[in-house]
Amino acid sequence: MKKVRVGIIGCGSITKSYHAPYYHNHPNVELVAFYDRNPERAEQLVAKYGGKAVSSYQEITESPDIDAISDCSSNETHHIISTSALKHGKHVLCEKPLAIGVEQAKELIKVQEESGNILMVNHNQRFLASHQKAKELLLSNILGKVLTFQTTFSHPGPEFWAATKGSATWFFDKNRSGLGVGGDLGVHKIDLLRFLLDDEIIDFKSFEATLEKKKTDGTPIDVADNMVCIMRTAKGAIGTGAFSWTYKNGVNNKTNLYCEFGTMEIDPDTENCLVIRKGAENPLIFTQTELKSYATNSIDTFIHSIINNTPPPVTGIDGLKTIEVLGS
Repeated sequence: MKKVRVGIIGCGSITKSYHAPYYHNHPNVELVAFYDRNPERAEQLVAKYGGKAVSSYQEITESPDIDAISDCSSNETHHIISTSALKHGKHVLCEKPLAIGVEQAKELIKVQEESGNILMVNHNQRFLASHQKAKELLLSNILGKVLTFQTTFSHPGPEFWAATKGSATWFFDKNRSGLGVGGDLGVHKIDLLRFLLDDEIIDFKSFEATLEKKKTDGTPIDVADNMVCIMRTAKGAIGTGAFSWTYKNGVNNKTNLYCEFGTMEIDPDTENCLVIRKGAENPLIFTQTELKSYATNSIDTFIHSIINNTPPPVTGIDGLKTIEVLGS
């Protein structure tokens, strides 16, 4: 089988920890090229995974020797780079959010539809084993209808893990980040709720605030570092979401669903990652170990869609829906 030739644009932390190693380990992928505004980052990945470093993103998006790209650039350039790639016949895996505005996302989707190529958004929470099993159980109707829900995604802040550490990180720049903590963490859980509940969020109200994070000059950053929201779905479920860059105790990535016949507690970062409770019955506990076969990742599914010419599991429309919710 001919390998899918991939170029990666943006060589920050998400590329180093996720895109590059997963492509490298895929038997049907050849990593061809890397681009980053900081050439040294691209060169470091070339030294580790092969391929070549290029001096402009167009050398990847316009190259006839590349079949697909990962757009891991900062948020404000997603619609520019991904559009260029689609127009030049490339399949695209775009990091979330799809764009920093609804109109930009719609324009990108229009280009994708005209191109006929794949546009997938990296809402990777869907692919975690606990979430895959939770979806299976919800479809089985073991708990009946979801009535209410709580979800959260919180960590100490992007300045601790982004390629540029400290207050200079682009996540704190409104012109580049756009949506702040909502665009970084909130989009993940809004997409997850749509996936798990097989439902649309039709009413969304939020409180947003900059409570702690500072720019390099000591003034508050221009985007929210915390968001708390209430939501209502088309099927009538109501719930809350809390997203934070000021959580001091690692990562909180929990989702609880309160249903007709019991509750579902999901914490993908613990060994007992999925717990079903039904009244006085003993809880049904699923561990990471036993759910290992459920785990997949967005790189494998993206390549599978390319090879088999099938729609990706997370489309541009899915990416648009999350932005529409946050902007409502």
